[in-house]
Amino acid sequence: MKILYLLLSLIIIHCSESFAQQKKTSPPEIKYNAEKAKKLGADELGMRNYVIAFMRAGPVKLTNTREVTLLRKAHLQNMQKMFQEGKLLLAGPFTDNQSMKGFYLFDVSSIEEARVLTVSDPAVKAGALVMELHSWYGTAALREIPDIHKQIQKKGFLDEN
Repeated sequence: MKILYLLLSLIIIHCSESFAQQKKTSPPEIKYNAEKAKKLGADELGMRNYVIAFMRAGPVKLTNTREVTLLRKAHLQNMQKMFQEGKLLLAGPFTDNQSMKGFYLFDVSSIEEARVLTVSDPAVKAGALVMELHSWYGTAALREIPDIHKQIQKKGFLDEN
């Protein structure tokens, strides 16, 4: 029995030392970077305003496969243009086959500016999609996503292969 107590004591001591050492090697504290915050347009909380657009199925239902393909390509080209202009930060479809088709996150200062961008979308012009716009307050770090995405994107949405 004494051997069991001795063994348990050694295990407890070893675990305590391990835990104490792990606390000493915790990751370094991240410091506030005023230059980056200013570049990203962050407020004191590291946040900023955006406009989010929810895309819903529109009143026009296309059935012609060729028309659908051409409209999809034009929709993606328009998105690419908005990304390149720095107006669109995030976009993507919802994959659950509901009437809500996807979303855009615009890096613009007003809903009116976002409205101008949404009506430029060929799918909206055709009536296949309608957009619902809302002001949204989120982390200014989202402005870094397009550059990060370029580093991990092997091919573009418009690539043929």
